Parts: sequence; structure tokens; C-alpha cells
Amino acid sequence: MKRATIKQERLRIWEGWLSVFRTIQRVVREPLGAMGLVLVVAVLISAIGADLWSTHDPNKINVRAAFASPSLEHFLGTDQLGRDIFSRVLVGGQIALKVSLVSIGAALIIGLTLGLIAGFGPKWLDNILMLLFDSVRSFPTVMFALAVVTLFGPSLTTVMVVVVVTQIPIYGRMVRSQTLALKTSEFILTERAMGAGFFRIISLHILPNVIGPLLILASMDIPFVITIEAGLSFLGMGVRPPTPSWGTILNDGYSYIYNTPWPVIAGGLPVVLTTLGFTFLGESLRDAFDPKLRKDS
Repeated sequence: MKRATIKQERLRIWEGWLSVFRTIQRVVREPLGAMGLVLVVAVLISAIGADLWSTHDPNKINVRAAFASPSLEHFLGTDQLGRDIFSRVLVGGQIALKVSLVSIGAALIIGLTLGLIAGFGPKWLDNILMLLFDSVRSFPTVMFALAVVTLFGPSLTTVMVVVVVTQIPIYGRMVRSQTLALKTSEFILTERAMGAGFFRIISLHILPNVIGPLLILASMDIPFVITIEAGLSFLGMGVRPPTPSWGTILNDGYSYIYNTPWPVIAGGLPVVLTTLGFTFLGESLRDAFDPKLRKDS
């Protein structure tokens, strides 16, 4: 009997991995999904290997080379202080991905935990968590970010805290809704009647049904977080100079746009491409996971 149970568990795990592989195949077959995957991979490679791909020190000042046009020495030209824009864009990608991935990951884990507690916990605890979520979401994200930055000062950590606090209610509410719908389903009630414990139900039945939509939502939130970081840095309330950031590059380019347009182009294009990449990938993953939207079903 035990061998049969172990065999069934292994078969279930294998089917789960096979389902993930088939989902990736469906995403790659779609033109938008393939384009999104290529853009996301390109952004990740350029950011992770920024130190390797950089041709100059991103903070090195060379006033004599200020406002240089693109050339073999400076692929995207230089800014008002003669700093290489190409190298600054690459390092700025590291900042953007660090803020988005770390903050979204933290918000996802905390939101998942609180959502499970709200869905499985007592009614009074559910009401308290929902009140907390609604209170946080009642503030516009940009206004909340400006208020927090004003109180605690501009820094990368402050931006990440703002993102985590504002995203937790979104993931928590989604997980709570999914948990409430699943915990009264017949297969969960059968598992409970057979003596299955809380952690077994969570790990084998709730999480596999929740984690897919949650990851899709998180992937589509990454461009939003990158935009928040770039916007705050553009306003001088995010990453502090001389640390490169797409927002600070845009700010410098806007101030000297009549001298050269390349800083604006170099700072804005990565934001656009990253937004398109994660959006296309997220939409393709949503279509692949949702049978109602799947074209090959």
C-alpha cells in the first residue's frame, strides 16, 4: 500500500513538471510569447553581465568628451559630464531588476502567506487582514511613494519598501480568493475526511492551483515596479547620484535635450523594451495556463 502511494506521488510530481514544460512550449509557439521571452532574456543577460559588457566606468567623468555622439568608443554617446551612456544603461538595468525582482519576490511570499492565513484562518482574522489590505490600497501608489520618500529620504531601500507594501495586498487578496474557492471543493473535503493535515492540503492542493496565476500576475507587475523606480529617480526621489539608473539618465537627458537627444533615447528605450517583454510574456503565460483562453484547446 505504501509503495503504491509513493508511486502515485512520484507520478503526480512528474506530471507537474511535464505540465510546466508543455506550458513553456505553448508560450514559445505564440509570436508575442516568443518575442516577450527574447526581450526578457536579453534584459536579464544585459543586467546580470553589466560589469562584463560595460566598455567604460559608468561613473568616470570626462568633461572634454561631453555630449559626444554615438561612436565605436561610446556606443550611445556621452552625457553632460562625459560619462559613457551605454555603460550607465547596463548598470541601470541592474538597479531596475534588483528593485523589481527582490521587491516583487518579497511581496509575493508575504502576500501568499497572508492570503493563505486569511483563507484558512478564522473569520475575525480574515476581516482584520482584509481591512489592512483595503487601508493600504486606498492610497494611490505614487502619492504613497512620495509620502514615504519624503519621510525617510530617497534611497533604493525606500523604493523597495514602497513596492513591497503596496503589492502585498494585491497578492494577498488573490490568494485568499483562490483559497476560499478551493477549500470547500469536494476533493479538499475528501482529503480532510481521510485525515489529511493542514500542510499536506496546502502543499499538494492549494499551492499548485494558486502559484500559476500568482506568478503570471507578478511577471506583469515587474514593468510597473520598474516604472515606479524610474519615475522616482527621475524626480530625484529614488536612486541617488552618481549611481546609474534609467530614471536619472532620463532626467539628465531631459535637462540637456537641446544639446543631445541620446541620453533621453538611451534612458527611455530600455524601459519600453522591458515593459513590452514582461507584458507579452505575462499575457502568453496567462493564455497558456487558462484553458478558456487557450487557442489549441
